[in-house]
Amino acid sequence: MSRLNIPLDVLTSRLNFSGRFEGMRSQSITSRFANLKPLSEFLDVKRISKPANFGEVQSRVNYNLGYFSSNYAVVFVMLSIYSLLTNLTLLFVIALVIGGMYGIGKLQGNDLEIGSWRATTSQLYTGLLVVSVPLAIIASPFATVLWLIGASGVTILGHATFMDKPIESAFSEEAV
Repeated sequence: MSRLNIPLDVLTSRLNFSGRFEGMRSQSITSRFANLKPLSEFLDVKRISKPANFGEVQSRVNYNLGYFSSNYAVVFVMLSIYSLLTNLTLLFVIALVIGGMYGIGKLQGNDLEIGSWRATTSQLYTGLLVVSVPLAIIASPFATVLWLIGASGVTILGHATFMDKPIESAFSEEAV
């Protein structure tokens, strides 16, 4: 039985994913959301249509991912918040780890003394690890991340595929 080789670079290069996220590292939060499009334009049902072929799908996805990028980031953040609110165990584990790291950091390397009991920062970090790892396994963070990837992928790529480009962009693509 021979192996099936799927050239992923060919698939991703056709959708132009290679350089799409390069500039996001250097942007601040305020400049990232400066080009947030209005909700009436983002959810314009008059522009929703079925693409005729795969070439049109590529064209729409390339245009819409750039044009609505800030809106898609907001959709991803909203789905992330929803996934944390529906998985309260994971939210508790995240709060426990952040709160524990903050509390241990506030000691500034000193030992914690409660009455005659004393614990070093190393012991506190170990205790936090022993408590948080089993709770994190129970909270199933991998299932939550996979759901988040699937839900945001279907939502964002579905919107980018079915939202037709405005008429102005069709005239700007024509060569003179």
